[in-house]
Amino acid sequence: MTIQRSEVDGVPALFVEHAGPMIAGLTFRVGQADETLAGRGITHLAEHLVLHGHGLTDYHYNGSTGAIVTTFHMQGGEEDIVAFLNGVCAALQALPLDRLETERQVLRAEENGRRGGAAEALALWRYGARTYGLPAYDELGLPRITRDDLQRWVQTWFTRQNAALWVAGERIPAALKLVLPEGVRRPVPAPSSALRGTPAYFVGEGTHVAYDGIVRRGRAASAFAGVLERELYRGLRQEDGNSYNVAASYDPRGDGQATIAAFADSVPDRHDAVLGGFIDVLAKMRAGRIEAADLDAVKAQAEDAMRGPMVEVARLPGQAADLLVGAALESLDEIRAELRALTVADLHPVALEMLGTGLLQTPRGRDAEWAGFEPAPLWSERPIEGQRFRSRQDGKISVVVGPHGVGLDQEGRPPVAIPFDQCAVALAFPDGGRQLIGFDSLTIRLEPTVFPVPPQVLAQVDAALAPVTVPQPPRDPGQIPTGKPLPKAARPAGDRTGLLVGGVIALVLSVVALCCSGLWSWVVADNSDPANDVPLDATTLGINIVGYALAVGLAVVGVVLLRRRNRK
Repeated sequence: MTIQRSEVDGVPALFVEHAGPMIAGLTFRVGQADETLAGRGITHLAEHLVLHGHGLTDYHYNGSTGAIVTTFHMQGGEEDIVAFLNGVCAALQALPLDRLETERQVLRAEENGRRGGAAEALALWRYGARTYGLPAYDELGLPRITRDDLQRWVQTWFTRQNAALWVAGERIPAALKLVLPEGVRRPVPAPSSALRGTPAYFVGEGTHVAYDGIVRRGRAASAFAGVLERELYRGLRQEDGNSYNVAASYDPRGDGQATIAAFADSVPDRHDAVLGGFIDVLAKMRAGRIEAADLDAVKAQAEDAMRGPMVEVARLPGQAADLLVGAALESLDEIRAELRALTVADLHPVALEMLGTGLLQTPRGRDAEWAGFEPAPLWSERPIEGQRFRSRQDGKISVVVGPHGVGLDQEGRPPVAIPFDQCAVALAFPDGGRQLIGFDSLTIRLEPTVFPVPPQVLAQVDAALAPVTVPQPPRDPGQIPTGKPLPKAARPAGDRTGLLVGGVIALVLSVVALCCSGLWSWVVADNSDPANDVPLDATTLGINIVGYALAVGLAVVGVVLLRRRNRK
């Protein structure tokens, strides 16, 4: 049983004989990476509209929107498959746009249950707010997508030349008619970059360690991911016991490159040990110290996975995607031969390539410069020149609005700049607030309650960003900044200790001064020995007054220092 190639109504088709219920799908070369952030969600919205008309059936059907492909698939009887796929094509020709608002709401509800993971964080930092970084963002463009936008999108991407059919069953149904508009095969997008160099790192919000690198697609890279997982598992879990979940993966990108990603969580208070152990494993791979036994185990697992009656059926969606991106369609025999020929020497170049393009996520509060990773950029290289508007909350922060963009200037820090022509999206709230996200994923919040930007200046910003502006629903009043000064930041522990010590010393000296003044008063007042009496004159009275004044002054200083320490 092998995958056979044919054609149905001008659409390339892949077929494999299968004795069970028929399984079929129609895959298009379009996905989230083809969108813009201002239009994020348009492919998913089109998918939902296409599937709406099928309602409830006795068989399973669904759609999926990935980074570079969108697929409609079903399992059932031949007549059901024909009705489903013909119906998909019909819906693409005449979208049920009366369902637009309802499906928009459905997608918002679906978005609320979405949880981003380590892979999405790595993608956002690597690619920014474009191409393969877009899946890391919410579907921000949903509010602005119009009926015309959807029509143009479907006519551009969901075409005969940009589709592939796959079927597992007794035959390809003769009644299947793939009526699709004419178009062209769309290449995958060229990857964007938000990094200035690699290997790089960024500090995560959690306690885990994550890593990815870009390598040439191939059997050696796939096998290396398996070897890396075994090495990380052995070092971080079996030997050190500092991690529980350890994993590595291999994911072709569609442009001849692939992403190798790895992840390790951390037991409490062992974050530094996990980070160090993770980097030690990478260094071992860089040095070419790859265990032959690990490669043999990975090869054996891969061969085991290629046995069974459903293997070729399971490969169909991936083979359809490969066909659409122009990758070679390999048979199982070809894959087995490549696997058996792999040696440890074949994996070392993959390790060097992965490490040279690496991006590392460290646990919260940890850096990786000591290991040769450069910080991923948190700031812009050049500031925006223009009018400055100082924050009402913090006088050290100003927003800058110029003819070419918006910037943020924070005293003691490099600038953040979003030129208008590099703004991926501008989220516009009814209260006047704006959130700008640049192609590099840097963000500036332009809040009129915080920054006294005149209405005419804000209007100029809105006009420049109109092509990427997405209207937002009203915010909860508690989410709108009041413009009141922010509480002062807590002083460093060293300053707090200094205030405590200074206050205690001042109070002690006050007590000493009070005791000395009291003793001096007693000496002056003591007339028991006339021969040793101290005369009560202006000098002795002045000494006494100065002593008491000094005691009171030191007491006041001590109280003030201690009160300041308690307020910080």
